[in-house]
Amino acid sequence: MTMTSPTQAPEPGLPSTPHRAARRPSRFRPGAGGQLKGGPFAYIALAVVGIGSLLPLYWTLVAASHTQDEVLATTPPFLPGGRLLHNLDAAWSQAHLGKAIVNSVVVSGCITAATLFFCTLAGYAFAKMRFTGRGALMTGVVATLTIPPQLSVVPLFMMMSDIGWGGKLESVIFPTLVSAFGVFFMRQYLTEALPYELIEAAKIDGANNFRIVRSVVLPVARPAMTVLGMLTFVQAWNDFFWPYLALNQQNPTLQVALGQLSASYTPDQSIVMAGALISTLPLLVVFVVFGKQIVGGIMSGAVKG
Repeated sequence: MTMTSPTQAPEPGLPSTPHRAARRPSRFRPGAGGQLKGGPFAYIALAVVGIGSLLPLYWTLVAASHTQDEVLATTPPFLPGGRLLHNLDAAWSQAHLGKAIVNSVVVSGCITAATLFFCTLAGYAFAKMRFTGRGALMTGVVATLTIPPQLSVVPLFMMMSDIGWGGKLESVIFPTLVSAFGVFFMRQYLTEALPYELIEAAKIDGANNFRIVRSVVLPVARPAMTVLGMLTFVQAWNDFFWPYLALNQQNPTLQVALGQLSASYTPDQSIVMAGALISTLPLLVVFVVFGKQIVGGIMSGAVKG
């Protein structure tokens, strides 16, 4: 009876291949579902960018908590002072910010809701529906992005006056119910994120176009709608040019009311900064409340496909 050795010699003429030790996976080559791990340089870069982004907000807080003489001194203060509440109260009373904040919430909320609704419908139509002139219409929508908004101010102002909306919030809301950027953004997203198979399956089940939009399109488009809604709300909240022309001093939005603080011959910079701090706080609250949804929408669009 012959015994076989557990280790056999390599066949003649073939090179010996020694066993390779298992290599540690590189942190820059993650496997499926892995994540890249940043080194010290990445953390330093992120810290510098984060501090640089917070500096304007911190300086607004510092300037709003001091007197104007201290803010305009040769050596300005670097730490918050004790006049923050006094300056906030002065800005609130001088510019009537209570009514202005309510107007800004109404304007920004209506514009955001309408933009999401109309842009999602238009984006779905341009992305997945077949109709005559689709390419030409989409080209026209994108071409409007190249037109400066200042060119439409005079005819738009005359139109709002003829309708009887001069000085009313409707004159700010209705011209911006839909945006060309929103239509293009939703069209690009739905082109890749929404497969035709889902639409065909819904049609086989007897769903009409409105049911398809409600049950198929909106769930798929939710991440992109979150990002578009945030961008639209911030833009509408910070808009100054058209509300300044369309509204009067008795019915302003927040940015128009803040312009009144700096309209005097010698404005108090500390009170102006206190008003700017008030206008920034609602945006910070929105980011804190909807931060996860916003990041989730951005990442969903980034890793899609």
